Amino acid sequence: MRKIFDVYSDPGHGWVKVTRKELQSLNLEDKISTYSYQLHDSVYLEEDCDASVFIAALKKLGVTPAFREHTSSRRSRIRNYNHYRK
Repeated sequence: MRKIFDVYSDPGHGWVKVTRKELQSLNLEDKISTYSYQLHDSVYLEEDCDASVFIAALKKLGVTPAFREHTSSRRSRIRNYNHYRK
């Protein structure tokens, strides 16, 4: 199975957008760092560690992630969201 995720990046960093429900279903809520951000039911997983944890969990279930990229030359507004908390 293939699933598409949005990836947002600015000149300094990138984030994979997932839902809180997806983190819960994979039992990853405690494995995500405060380097990720949240807004409402969306969680923006920082690209280095947190996104890798999420992708590895998907692959264990046989899900192949694909990514739709959104790149900005400006500082991303994601940086203004609240840091992730379980």
